[in-house]
Amino acid sequence: MMPFSILVATTATLGGIGGAAMFIPLFIILFPLLGPEYALVGPVAAIGIALLTQTFGFSSALIGYLRRRLVDFKTAKPFIVIGIPTAVIGAFLSHLADPTLLKFFYGILMLVLACFLLKKPKQKEMYKVSNALSGDLNVGQERKVIAKDGSVYNYHVVRLGNGSYITGIGGFITGLMSVGIGEVVMTQLIRNFRVPVPVAAATSVLIVTLTIMLASFTHVLSLISEGGLGAVPWNLVMYTIPGVIIGGQIGTKLQGCVSSKKMEKAIVIVFVLIGISMMWVVCQGL
Repeated sequence: MMPFSILVATTATLGGIGGAAMFIPLFIILFPLLGPEYALVGPVAAIGIALLTQTFGFSSALIGYLRRRLVDFKTAKPFIVIGIPTAVIGAFLSHLADPTLLKFFYGILMLVLACFLLKKPKQKEMYKVSNALSGDLNVGQERKVIAKDGSVYNYHVVRLGNGSYITGIGGFITGLMSVGIGEVVMTQLIRNFRVPVPVAAATSVLIVTLTIMLASFTHVLSLISEGGLGAVPWNLVMYTIPGVIIGGQIGTKLQGCVSSKKMEKAIVIVFVLIGISMMWVVCQGL
């Protein structure tokens, strides 16, 4: 689990997305194949542990990005204000959902996100889309980020406007099924607001870290209240947490070395494979 966790955290940090998306299929599909002693209690437990692990990985990545001075706090604020409460609500409701339905909708979600990432808006419509989402006809507020290495990033950020609904949905799905907020935030920052990839990834990591921290706390508390401390698989997280901490540092160091287009393609392939695999597991159980 440790080398796998390092790989997942590195990939998630580079892309600014939630690494839990890659942990869930492992916990739900592969673990039961290893034997009954490896299987987790259910998909809700898998989601909670994936979020808990992811919290440490993104916290590690956040420290790395803060050192590089790439985080735009002002841009992150509206996303955080909307994402955290909706994620907590989703985490509470996940314990009331049917496990089979959770698996089914998780598979659907992965395929939808893959299509979402593949969608390429026309270059000349970039700012039109951004302003339409914001409900603001102005170009937007000018932002300037100066990284530790001297790199200067200039861009304009408009108000969230109607994009706040998209962010709220992303936060809710994150609490419910462990993934959503990072993908929604990165898409808005890069494609709608035209924020440079290094700054967008760093800012997205801050938003995701705070959102999943509260969501995972809610999940773990629910697990403990239902089954005691033994309901949390400590023998699993003792390897996944150190792995994602290491991967989070590696990802921040590699930021800029891998093109955003290659990262997007790789993430799309992973999401499609996860979606198909999850749907296959659900069909097998019917």
